[in-house]
Amino acid sequence: MWILILILIGVILLGLIAGYFYNRNLRKKIEKGELEETPEVKPVDGTCCGQHAVCEKESLLAAVSKQIEYYDDEELDRFKGRSSASYSEEETNEFREIMYTMKEDEVAGWCRSLQLRGIEFPDGLKDELFLIVGERRFH
Repeated sequence: MWILILILIGVILLGLIAGYFYNRNLRKKIEKGELEETPEVKPVDGTCCGQHAVCEKESLLAAVSKQIEYYDDEELDRFKGRSSASYSEEETNEFREIMYTMKEDEVAGWCRSLQLRGIEFPDGLKDELFLIVGERRFH
């Protein structure tokens, strides 16, 4: 029992020390002119896009831009408003072909583009999407 209490106290102390050094580092950057003010804490959107591995990167991309970028996939706009479970195998293969012809680091941005355009990613491809994006960092 005492061991658990000591571990808890240790974790709390470690957190306090890390917070102190983080704040001190921010103050130094402000004094040097590297930052104008302390960065604002932004709440995380609690909704998930349903694309598993992409959600973490998705929130990063959402903060960067709300502008739609096309990945030579304008033909997918006809799927706007469709449910992710309603795609036929042929339609799913259209998404698959586009996904596998792009660079690995473009896939998350492409998913963001689809989301901004109101196009749901086919359920039949979400596992493959996870294999492409998830193997890097987004698990």
